[in-house]
Amino acid sequence: MKAGRKKKAAAKAPTELDPGFATVVKAFARDKRVGLGKMFSSKSVLNVDGKIFAMFVKGSFVAKLPKDRVDEMVAAGVGRPFDPGHGRLMKEWISIGDRGAPWIALAREARAYVGGSR
Repeated sequence: MKAGRKKKAAAKAPTELDPGFATVVKAFARDKRVGLGKMFSSKSVLNVDGKIFAMFVKGSFVAKLPKDRVDEMVAAGVGRPFDPGHGRLMKEWISIGDRGAPWIALAREARAYVGGSR
């Protein structure tokens, strides 16, 4: 790997990842535009071309989706708006603690929203 380049998500998810989020990471292993990084209090952040689209923070899956989609999911009781810890809710981010929720499908939706399909 060349100096200065960000490491991409590998086919095997790193062992320090939450097992539920590791399956999400693995789902993007062949996507050359997706990388694994760190941000907020999370060691588990997926980005597309450097823009974050999904992460695992404080025991919850968090994804960036259009505000209307987040509002719809919150109204349906699927999750809640994401609060990064300073009391200001992020309108385009949903936090989902339910491990039975379709995290991979939501991550794919978030990846499409953030990264387009170039």
